[in-house]
Amino acid sequence: MRLLGVLGGMSWTSTATYYRLLNSGVAARLGGMHSARLLVHSVDFDEIAELQHADDWGTSAEILGRAGRGLADAGAEGLIIATNTMHKVADEVEAASGLPLLHIADATAGAVLDAGVRRVGLLATAFTMEDTFYIDRLAAHGVETTVPGPDARAEVHRIIYDELVRDIVRPESREVYRTVMDDLVAEGVEGIIFGCTEVGLLVGPDDTVMPTFDTVALHADAAVEWMLSPHR
Repeated sequence: MRLLGVLGGMSWTSTATYYRLLNSGVAARLGGMHSARLLVHSVDFDEIAELQHADDWGTSAEILGRAGRGLADAGAEGLIIATNTMHKVADEVEAASGLPLLHIADATAGAVLDAGVRRVGLLATAFTMEDTFYIDRLAAHGVETTVPGPDARAEVHRIIYDELVRDIVRPESREVYRTVMDDLVAEGVEGIIFGCTEVGLLVGPDDTVMPTFDTVALHADAAVEWMLSPHR
């Protein structure tokens, strides 16, 4: 089994889900008492969140790049960034770490296409919904993305940062997300991407009539496949 480096803590709530899924995925495939070989560097998200909102992505890239290099020095053979938004600096982190990086949008696009879906709605942070780094990556695979309107984007983003990353789950916020997804379905999307790693803490497949794609689960599954694949 290859040793996987995990850049986590963004937020700890979703990183906990990653840890569970990576280990349960390995156990399901290998049986017995097998678990995942992992090195985890969990950052202080308060610092990263402040840099995000200050539009200082360069400093964020330096922090994650150093962390990734540390994981490589400790023996990691590959790397995942356990968050969607920070894939904005994925190329910089991959270069700084010197490790192959398993991109969350690639894993997601593969699952979307396998489901026969071509047009998706995206629930994510404002950074992910309003920038092009994620949507363009999906488009490169042939997936068309629709995002909510400005007011809905702002509320989706607020709920992530004010509630979900703090491990707060409110029924009224679930209703907000359900309404946003209903509006996206009315615009003709064929599926919904949970494009922030905390979104799945609030809503799931039963909250919309369209197929859903939980990026945490898809990313973790791709990472398990990589860990258990033959060394090249």
